[in-house]
Amino acid sequence: MSIAASRRSVDGVARFARALGVAAGLAAAHTASAQDLGIKAPAQTGLTAVVGATVHPVSGPAIENGAVWFVDGVITGVGSADDYSQFLARVKLATPPTTIDATGRHVWPGLIAPFSQLGLTEIQAVVATNDTGETGDLTPEVRAVSAVNPDSTLIPVTRSNGVLLAAVYPRGGTIAGQVSVIRLEGWTNDDMTVLGSAGLSVRWPNTRPISAWWMDRSDEDQMRDIRQGQRAIKDAFDAAEAYARAKAGDPNHPTDLRWEAMRSVFPGFGADLQPVVSDGAVNGDPAVKPRGPLPLFIAANDVDQINAAVTFASERGMRCVLVGGQDAPRCADLLRKHDVPVVLMGTHRMPRRADAAYDEPYTLPRVLHEAGLRFTIANNDDTAHERNLPYAAAMAVAHGLPHDEAVRCLTLTAAQILGIADRYGSIETGKSATIIVTTGSPLEVTTAIEWAFIDGRLIDLTNKHTRLYDKYRERYRQTGDLKEP
Repeated sequence: MSIAASRRSVDGVARFARALGVAAGLAAAHTASAQDLGIKAPAQTGLTAVVGATVHPVSGPAIENGAVWFVDGVITGVGSADDYSQFLARVKLATPPTTIDATGRHVWPGLIAPFSQLGLTEIQAVVATNDTGETGDLTPEVRAVSAVNPDSTLIPVTRSNGVLLAAVYPRGGTIAGQVSVIRLEGWTNDDMTVLGSAGLSVRWPNTRPISAWWMDRSDEDQMRDIRQGQRAIKDAFDAAEAYARAKAGDPNHPTDLRWEAMRSVFPGFGADLQPVVSDGAVNGDPAVKPRGPLPLFIAANDVDQINAAVTFASERGMRCVLVGGQDAPRCADLLRKHDVPVVLMGTHRMPRRADAAYDEPYTLPRVLHEAGLRFTIANNDDTAHERNLPYAAAMAVAHGLPHDEAVRCLTLTAAQILGIADRYGSIETGKSATIIVTTGSPLEVTTAIEWAFIDGRLIDLTNKHTRLYDKYRERYRQTGDLKEP
């Protein structure tokens, strides 16, 4: 190579390196700008009471002129305002209580997003801010909460609309990893963790070829992939069950992290019988309780997928939760028989089939309710829009689902499906003080969230959106284009 050619080659490498540096700098700038700079809420001190509101426990009837009072993040009383006054007369407090006059307002349990990627993705167009899955098709050892960014700007935006808890799912392979449940407040991942593992995320393969216009593969090729996918799931669970048996028989058996992560979904074998410390106990003390077999969160929509997935789990004695479930009404008997709950993936979407009714997604929650199936409703939109979760349920209310059932879907039923109903999902004595105080129904667009508490911590409801609102309102005030009332 000539000296001139060598110089050109070196110059080209230098330009490429500079381009990489600029790209990395832009990605870093995007990432840095996507960090919430708010201060996290301190732990509750003393007694706090919300008095005068209509209290909606969800687990029971509404209480007019009610009161909820709590200490150390745990609800110690729910009743009328008179009940609270009598409580104060009976006890001696070291410090005066913090009392919120909520006359004319409503108190609800904090809403729960049953499916999300909150904290795992920030700006979809910037790869560096997306961490939703691991490389590989079988990664059961992955825990979604490990990758959650506590300073995501999307978290304050979401909780400002009443969503205070969320299930975070890994995505990617056939067995993508462990579903985690987080509270939308905390300095670190550990602070946010409610359950490091609520169950195992499984994507069930198609059971028949796709004949859509965009599919360019033959039926034979598709069926070969379908058989391989089904075989991969069966082989993985066979290997994991064999490992669980071996580990139960010999605790000194060599540990395999992949199969160890799947032990908790099999009944017996000791893994589900041992007492474990649940993550993030609300009172600050480790809450020790027996672990039951954790469910499989199986993504399936087609009737054949649902039948195959539920049959697979039931034959092995495993619990499962159906994620998607668009054809769930066609499998209602099977789902009732095995008590399989459904996480519906939103209502703001198109009908599944060309000959389906235009309002099929809107009426599906009502159909499941009338069929006696347990279900919750996810938003199923971009993570940046997770704040719109209440309106996915509101669309179902507009098409026949009772309002109280819709609220229950996003609170107590979601908590039961995720395995956290012992602490969250309803307003009851002994449960976490994770509540919202609103001007009306949380499903209404016009409702404002005026106060929010997560485990008794008073949450700052400002966020990037409210700060931008204040910024540009001030601009127009300065220019004289905004007339103050």
